[in-house]
Amino acid sequence: MRIKWTFLSLAIGLLAVLAGCEPVMVLDPKGPQAKTIADVIWISMGTMAIVVIVVFGMLIYIVSKYRASKQSADYEPPHIEGNPIVEWIIVGIPVLIIVFLSIITVKSTYEVEATPKGYENQKPLVIYASSSDWKWHFSYPEENIETVNYLNIPTDRPLEFRLYSYGPITSFWIPQLGGQKYAMSDMITTLHLGADVPGEYMGRNSNFSGKGFAENIFDVEAMSAADFDKWVEDVQTTAKPLSEEKFEELLLPGHLGRLTFSGTHLEFSPPPEGHHDGGHQEEDSSNEHDEHAEHGE
Repeated sequence: MRIKWTFLSLAIGLLAVLAGCEPVMVLDPKGPQAKTIADVIWISMGTMAIVVIVVFGMLIYIVSKYRASKQSADYEPPHIEGNPIVEWIIVGIPVLIIVFLSIITVKSTYEVEATPKGYENQKPLVIYASSSDWKWHFSYPEENIETVNYLNIPTDRPLEFRLYSYGPITSFWIPQLGGQKYAMSDMITTLHLGADVPGEYMGRNSNFSGKGFAENIFDVEAMSAADFDKWVEDVQTTAKPLSEEKFEELLLPGHLGRLTFSGTHLEFSPPPEGHHDGGHQEEDSSNEHDEHAEHGE
């Protein structure tokens, strides 16, 4: 009786704690890439739950049916050579589960590496996201603006992040918009994202990069295209230009708040020439860097 009430109290306490928790960010997607990842997580969790329930159900049944107290004192178990059907089942079902999860994983990996579904015919917004100790710099080359530790993006438009680092390897991650990808000092990695829902989201470096790693975060605000264009116009007319001296100061180790500049550091501190995105855009990126070089950028 005491054990029963102990388990009941634990169950009620667990439900009370879970009721006060906010949704897990990776399971609260606000973009097509994040939705694909969340779907894979749910499918994997559901598959594992089915396996656990079936295994524990069989365990309870077997322990109950074949417990020693039900047999007579002179009981001797029969000699069994093996059952081919049972052996095929216990080997075949795990193989089928692995094949099923492998297909889901490979398919979803290709999906999240490509332009988000539904946005294929739109021109992506290109943003260079570079990290330093312990801050994030976001350069909008077409809009000719740069921000530090915050990111404004339009909804319903593909986003192409080009990632690199001015220090140790970091990892760019906005959990509600997609998966993480590494930023390195000697090459650019490309991450395709999209936001379907306006709102404020959290982004961070998910790779340990020193004592300031825990505060290496940034704010993300997804807004309508009209609001984004208005923000760009306001920055271009009111923000101070980013100078090379100021950018060198920003690269020094430390934490900063939100900063906004007109112009970008790409003009005097270009990104690495190496480019990897797992797709067909490597050649396009090389051509773009060549064009920057021809114009003295």
